Amino acid sequence: MKWQQLPLGALQTNCYIVENSDRSCLIIDPGGEGKKLIHLLSNRKLKPLAIFLTHSHFDHIGAVDEVRDFYKIPVYLHKQEEKWLGDPALNGSQFFMIQDSLKVNPADHLIKNEGVMQIGDFEFRIFHTPGHSPGSVSYYFEKEGFIISGDALFQGSIGRTDLAEGNGAQLLKSIHDKLLVLPEETYVLSGHGPVTTIGAEMDSNPFLNGF
Repeated sequence: MKWQQLPLGALQTNCYIVENSDRSCLIIDPGGEGKKLIHLLSNRKLKPLAIFLTHSHFDHIGAVDEVRDFYKIPVYLHKQEEKWLGDPALNGSQFFMIQDSLKVNPADHLIKNEGVMQIGDFEFRIFHTPGHSPGSVSYYFEKEGFIISGDALFQGSIGRTDLAEGNGAQLLKSIHDKLLVLPEETYVLSGHGPVTTIGAEMDSNPFLNGF
């Protein structure tokens, strides 16, 4: 199993493609430029099984409908953000997008609990990591040694908490309780910026000095 980071959209939000040896794949956070993403997948003869969202801010969901409709695949999102995809005030597009606000069709499946998820030959663990937004989740591929953290944890930083229903104390608790307990060599695949590791952020992230 391998992964690829693909920055998409105006904010260059990291979309991740997690690929198996049979060329099946999962798409995490298709934030924009749907045609570019579809072209890449088609060129590599990949077969998407599903779209998983770490959360539903506009820069993470911009290509959801285009990719979902093209491949006829389901979208997974945490239940606490069920209404956010279609609400520009909640997903932030009303305030940040220069052009029209963004409305995305409802998710096909709502994530209600933490735990192990299996789809096709993919197996990973879902952590609820709220704070940046109430339904933020992280996807932990334990055997492969990486976690897709959305906008919870970045290299040298953490997610902003001044958007709808953000909570700084809750975000720090999520990072401490769910992410920093992972093996230090675990790769952190963030929603923006470069890849880092749990150990590197424990050592040098100024927002986590209290831990």
